[in-house]
Amino acid sequence: MHRIGEEKSEQLEFIPASVKVIEHVRPKYGCRHCEETGTEVNIKIAPVPPTPIPKSIATASLLAQIITNKYQYALPLYRQEQMFKQFDIDLNRKTMAEWMMRCGDLLEPVYEHLKARLRQQPVVQADETPVQVLKEDKHRCYMWIYCTGSDSPLSDKESLPNIVLYDYQASRSGHCVKAYLDGYRGYLQVDGYAAYEQTEAVLVGCWAHARRKFVEAKKAQPKGKSGRADWAISHIQKLYRIESAIRDLGPAKRQLARQERARPLLDEFKAWLDKSANQVPPKTTLGKAVTYTLGQWEKLERYLEDGNLQIDNNRIERAVKPFVIGRKNWLFSNTANGARASAMLYSIIETVKANGLQPYDYLRYVLQAIAEHPDDVDRLLPWNVDLPKSAAVN
Repeated sequence: MHRIGEEKSEQLEFIPASVKVIEHVRPKYGCRHCEETGTEVNIKIAPVPPTPIPKSIATASLLAQIITNKYQYALPLYRQEQMFKQFDIDLNRKTMAEWMMRCGDLLEPVYEHLKARLRQQPVVQADETPVQVLKEDKHRCYMWIYCTGSDSPLSDKESLPNIVLYDYQASRSGHCVKAYLDGYRGYLQVDGYAAYEQTEAVLVGCWAHARRKFVEAKKAQPKGKSGRADWAISHIQKLYRIESAIRDLGPAKRQLARQERARPLLDEFKAWLDKSANQVPPKTTLGKAVTYTLGQWEKLERYLEDGNLQIDNNRIERAVKPFVIGRKNWLFSNTANGARASAMLYSIIETVKANGLQPYDYLRYVLQAIAEHPDDVDRLLPWNVDLPKSAAVN
């Protein structure tokens, strides 16, 4: 027989993670002459290698693994405790919870730098979602979320910096967002929640929220029949088709295209709303949709003013989802400090993902870098770090 070719087939084999103990041996040196003369012995020993949490067994890689397991993959600490037992490692959830709070403290300077950058941007989106904290006076507290830029790591160079920040507060009142943004006067794109009116920002509405109102009105129509709600949904869809067509344009060209193509559609829709307001009973689902849209109109048409603005705030709603998914698994935070640490770590994870990096690789690098050089924070921002190409998200 002679070889006439070959055929290849592939199989995927899983190799379980390995855990090892790193032992640092530091010899001590003493002065022999001092020992012989009875004078005070001068002892020399190498300093302890810097670690993120001094006097603990936690390395940067271990901490990065626990953080990403919980805050990226929504794996509660009690399940991680069970996983470590498979490696004959007795690591209880209380210890890991304390480490998470310490890591939140370590990463706070990076968070504050990101927060300062966020408040410098021309456009910010915001939203809020409930979180239960057992040891608060009010169990129903809130996680506020702020973002700017795009959640796509492949966005063009004209895009705003990708930043996603979470902020734990025991309240849903307007002073929370007012204090967080602290005099911010750029565009703030939000839903119709009145608390955002307390800020100094220029509010921008969300067409996705307006559309949902008309979708609810359509569901209330008799089956098989079309009506005003269908016309409104179809008209809003035309605005979204324009956005799809101009998505790859720069901000300046995007703004010009909106003025030329979307402005006539908005004027037509406004005339329809004014007419419908006089013809539709206000307490019906359609009447509520018309009333809501008219009440938000000035904010809804504001996205035409700047090409950096989006037609809706779906970007922030996608940023809320990782927290909501995690909340379904770990259910609650025990203390306010734990909730604040969660806000810090979710912020780092989601910002890193939005900038095209693997959270584990980034955290492993940054936690060790902070331990070695705690004052050099600016170089640790996700767009400044120099990680191997393998650490980038494909």
